[in-house]
Amino acid sequence: MVKKHHSYPRYNKRAVVYCIWFMALAMGSMACQQSLKSTEMNKETNPLLCDPETGVCEMPQRPEKDTLAAAVSQVKPVKLSYFTDPICSSCWGIEVQLRKLKLEYGNYFEIDYHMGGLLPDWSYNSGGISKPSDVAHHWDEVSAYYDMPIDGDVWLEDPLHSSYPPSIAFKAAQLQSEDKALDFMRIIREMVFLQKKNITKWEHLADAAAQVGLDSTQLKSDYEGRAKALFEADLNLSRNSGVRGFPSIFFSDTSGNKELVYGARPYATFEAALLKAYPQAKKQTYANDWESLFNAFASLTAREFSELSGQPRKQAEAFLTKLTTEGKLEVLKTKNGSLWKKR
Repeated sequence: MVKKHHSYPRYNKRAVVYCIWFMALAMGSMACQQSLKSTEMNKETNPLLCDPETGVCEMPQRPEKDTLAAAVSQVKPVKLSYFTDPICSSCWGIEVQLRKLKLEYGNYFEIDYHMGGLLPDWSYNSGGISKPSDVAHHWDEVSAYYDMPIDGDVWLEDPLHSSYPPSIAFKAAQLQSEDKALDFMRIIREMVFLQKKNITKWEHLADAAAQVGLDSTQLKSDYEGRAKALFEADLNLSRNSGVRGFPSIFFSDTSGNKELVYGARPYATFEAALLKAYPQAKKQTYANDWESLFNAFASLTAREFSELSGQPRKQAEAFLTKLTTEGKLEVLKTKNGSLWKKR
């Protein structure tokens, strides 16, 4: 339960206690029934521990309600309804899948982004987790599993008390620009996963807003006002749509038929869901040289560059290192991987 001095919307405490992090669900299976193999846990699960081999940030199963609106774009034939959270590591783990899907099939779909409310607060104790510092080593482990840089030391140095503030800030950013809001989400995820920044603090949210060209003054006004109601609406939609964990992406066609991709799945799973919703979709070719990719995306990890460029993983990282040495790229190094940007 959110502490009384916070004004964030309330969320189902049991849903948080049983929600588990870090992704890679086998389709149709029960997600996240046990902790990381290297972590001793009791049978009670917790949102901050998960076996990445079963891979979803899961909540207790609720009676399914067919209330997810089959709101399909009037322009594009497929609508993706993506339920996520700024500190959901499995969502960080599927960044490259979504980026590639946009490059190859972006003409056929649009995405609605909904915040799921992963961590309301720390007013619980279960599954061996009672405080932020218990999470640090676990984040380091899942970083290696997903081959995406994540530094768990944020939970030791400047821990977050909730994921609600950055979620509400994202809803505020959407009021200004959907495209800039997505850039904003990317920046705050880089902040928390790589830079060890507590993104519940306004100074970091304002910095991210400035980096992507949002009006920080307007963002603060919306953050303290109408964005809270939009966040509450997302929480309600998540509950009413039977969402059990994150990432959850519903692919809806023009007839309202829905296909769910649940958890951190391979790219082929996302592609198959898109083609099931719209079989006429044709894969588009895209320029995959380094300059084109860095013009399309402000930052790339080694795994992202490897998969988007088609280069083997080790070769891709060596190539990025060479470009950095030549002064064409700049790199942000962490103990668990790096992030590159065009200089």
